Amino acid sequence: MPDDGIMHGSHWGAFRANVKDGRVVGVTPFDDDKDPSQILDAIPEMLYGPTRIAEPHMRKSVAEHGPGANPEGRGAEPFVPVSWDQALDVVAAELRRVKADHGNEAIFGGSYGWSSAGRFHHAKTQMQRFMNLFGGFTGQLHNYSYAAALAVLPHILGSAEASQGPVSDWDGLLRESKFILCFGGMPLKNAQVDAGGGGSHTMADFLKRAEDQGIRFVNVSPVREDLEGVPSAEWIPIRPGTDTAMILAMAHVIASEGKADRSFLDAYCVGYERFLAHVMGEDDGQPKTPDWAAEITGVPADTIRALALALVETRSYINMAWGIQRADHGELPFWAVVSLAAMVGQIGLMGGGFGFGMGSVNGMGNPRERTPSPTLPAGVNRSDSWIPVARIADMLLHPGEPYDFNGEERVYPDTRLIYWCGGNPFHHHQDLNRLVEAWRRPETVIVQDIWWTATARHADIALPATTTLERNDVGSGGRDPYIIAMHKAAEPVADSRSDHDIFTSLSDRMGFKEAFTEGRTEREWLEHIYNVSRQLASRRGVEMPGFDQFWENGHFKVPKPAEPFVMLSDFRADPDERALNTPSGKIELFSERVAGFGYDDCPGYAAWREPKEYLGSAAAAKYPLHMLSNQPKTRLHSQMDAGGASRRSKIKGREPMWINTDDAAARDLKDGDVVRVFNDRGQTLAGVIVSDIVMPGVIQFPTGAWFDPLDRKSPGAALEKHGNPNVLTRDEGTSKLGQGPSAHSALVQVERYDGDLPEVTVHQKPV
Repeated sequence: MPDDGIMHGSHWGAFRANVKDGRVVGVTPFDDDKDPSQILDAIPEMLYGPTRIAEPHMRKSVAEHGPGANPEGRGAEPFVPVSWDQALDVVAAELRRVKADHGNEAIFGGSYGWSSAGRFHHAKTQMQRFMNLFGGFTGQLHNYSYAAALAVLPHILGSAEASQGPVSDWDGLLRESKFILCFGGMPLKNAQVDAGGGGSHTMADFLKRAEDQGIRFVNVSPVREDLEGVPSAEWIPIRPGTDTAMILAMAHVIASEGKADRSFLDAYCVGYERFLAHVMGEDDGQPKTPDWAAEITGVPADTIRALALALVETRSYINMAWGIQRADHGELPFWAVVSLAAMVGQIGLMGGGFGFGMGSVNGMGNPRERTPSPTLPAGVNRSDSWIPVARIADMLLHPGEPYDFNGEERVYPDTRLIYWCGGNPFHHHQDLNRLVEAWRRPETVIVQDIWWTATARHADIALPATTTLERNDVGSGGRDPYIIAMHKAAEPVADSRSDHDIFTSLSDRMGFKEAFTEGRTEREWLEHIYNVSRQLASRRGVEMPGFDQFWENGHFKVPKPAEPFVMLSDFRADPDERALNTPSGKIELFSERVAGFGYDDCPGYAAWREPKEYLGSAAAAKYPLHMLSNQPKTRLHSQMDAGGASRRSKIKGREPMWINTDDAAARDLKDGDVVRVFNDRGQTLAGVIVSDIVMPGVIQFPTGAWFDPLDRKSPGAALEKHGNPNVLTRDEGTSKLGQGPSAHSALVQVERYDGDLPEVTVHQKPV
């Protein structure tokens, strides 16, 4: 391996760690990276910063009186350092007790996929492997990123590949596309990160090449900057949450003008007549005309009409960002895009069709052969107990109550113990004041984390984990072509241990250490999972080097396919032999199965359903601004919030909030002011940026500022002082079908804050 740094990988890109006297003092981006992320610069200070959990801790009441003591103190009480043996003994005893008294389903094993770029030391997989060997647990289904899509797309297309990938790759779009219509844009900031890491950030280069060769881009979004990578892109501002109405109106234009591709619809789709009846107003008396949609969306009728006709006049591609389905009825805009693309008739053709999430993470649309990433096997959860990913508070507050999900009537388990390992629900989840209340219901909360996040501060027992730099691993995102050898760069800080070592110690106490480790060392596990991936890749004609050579080289790049990948091209070429995994084998524009569920909030086709909170609702009279809590530029979700890039972006220590010039003038606000953002669910502080990158009536308020309430004992009534927008978002499912997070359906008010600014303390160690 070259001696100019230690090769490593992360969610925000590959790099070489610069080490002096055993400490990481800087990082150098990977040579192949065309557009390295600024987040990399925060690595050394986060590695050694004050927010590291240095040793095991217990909440004071638990240390003095044992598990279950004073759950109201979670998030407010001081912590007491304890030894590893004491902490692990208590954890093991609590796991045994809850299993014996209440069953495995009473243990909620929480985690999230962004916990580690490494595939072996992936915290979620390590935790699930341990819990499965222990007899099972209650887990989470789907993800916060595109949960509604994961529920609805299998009913329409037979799988969720159109959202999670692979989508049609950029080589094909560059070769044949003439028009790319983007609902929600293709934000470059999102394309700087990927769950398994990556070797090169390519989105900016692809967008530039596309613009240089004259491809027309249109950005339909409340935020101009959502397509900043294409300076010539046309911006069409649209009221948040109304994309479905606009798409239905475009479908109305195509049908009314006789432009629908009936040969494609007849050969490859079912249910078009039922969808068309809704578009033409035959089922509800309201034709979905451009004039109708203009009143809802704020987009002029002539603009809607022209865009619809442009789609059928040339080779066109429709992309919709993941964020659009994180809203009330989030399943329906995705269904509407598929329906519109089917009417255009270019699905399965190079440069045409549709996709979801291009620009939502790095690697979407990146040309690479489809080879599997190295993966640690997690085993099987014998309890078969789970909840939709975003229904945590409902589960904790309503044990034993039924709920609807994707055609099933399920019941929330009676959760007695939370074991959270990797991820920060006090960032991802909605209505954090409600989550605080719910989090105090279980008897015991164990959190295994690297830093004193808000989740760790709400633990009974906090176990310190290592960062990726303090262990060896293999990084691979599955979309990006690079597999990265993640070499250990430093010894563990203080008394932290890897997640694998922690679970190995617990497995030893539980009597299944051999089954958990399979007798392998860390190095042997890395070699094993790499070789399994290597064998599977060979079957697809991709020859990977042996492990020793890969480890020495520091990376392997999966080659590009001989021809660009085009989503659904096989199905288009032979719909009988390559039938979709739907009841009909075709694209289901109307689903008998979904209609049979009888859900009032998600019918069996793409339909307009008003969100509970949007600028056209009655709630807008009291709270007239629509808040978009999108992803930040300066960190990944809440990761690296205490790092330099994130801290430098803040205004007087608060998270920045973008507000339109007109809305700022109406409130006498200017750049650098601090405001109180509030609604009936909570209140938080933010720093003002006045900008016309957001349309009137909308604020852009990124997620990820660590939750820091002024009063930790009673946060529900307290001011959140750091700028976490999830004290304002609604904790309700997108629909009974998907039960995904609906964070983008949130109305707020903004006013100047003239009081003394409280100190932000969440980046300091807790007491």
